[in-house]
Amino acid sequence: MTTHRLDAIGPLRWIGQVIAWTVILGVGLVVAAAVVVPRIAGATPYTVLTSSMEPGMPPGTLVVTRPVEAEEVRVGDVITYQLESGRPTVVTHRVVGVEYDLTGELRLITQGDANDIPDADAVLPVQVRGERWYAIPFIGHITTKISNDTRQVATVAVATALVGYAGFMFVGAVRDRRTTRSTTHQNISTEEGAPR
Repeated sequence: MTTHRLDAIGPLRWIGQVIAWTVILGVGLVVAAAVVVPRIAGATPYTVLTSSMEPGMPPGTLVVTRPVEAEEVRVGDVITYQLESGRPTVVTHRVVGVEYDLTGELRLITQGDANDIPDADAVLPVQVRGERWYAIPFIGHITTKISNDTRQVATVAVATALVGYAGFMFVGAVRDRRTTRSTTHQNISTEEGAPR
């Protein structure tokens, strides 16, 4: 009866570990994509707040933009730009036209994918914050709920918890191996010492 119980615990424990590692890897990938990679690459994460870029980037999408020279932007690129130069409010829309005014200054015409007409004002090079590098749906909902300071603390806490859990699992696996080896060694010794 004990053997059957141990046999049942083995697969359940294995399934539990698979689920735990899947969650750990998933959380780790999200943290890396939303915080670590942008910081290392000099990129900036933004959250889409409106439905103007649906269906590709619905509200709550985390958009990571990397710096780009306005002269390198082409029709079809998705850029993040300031509504007014020097102001913090930004918009992420697709470039639908590249023009030059009479003085030769570059002007980018943008439009939301879900909008029927281009944006009213052209974007000047000084307003461009970057071009879309990658986007992750729904993760932006989480980042808008917490401040930058809280986000940094949460990132460190999650990373510490993941490393701690990984260490705990590793120590448990080593302990189980030693126990199995010790039991196997004792069984072999008993069999060798048994009268024949």
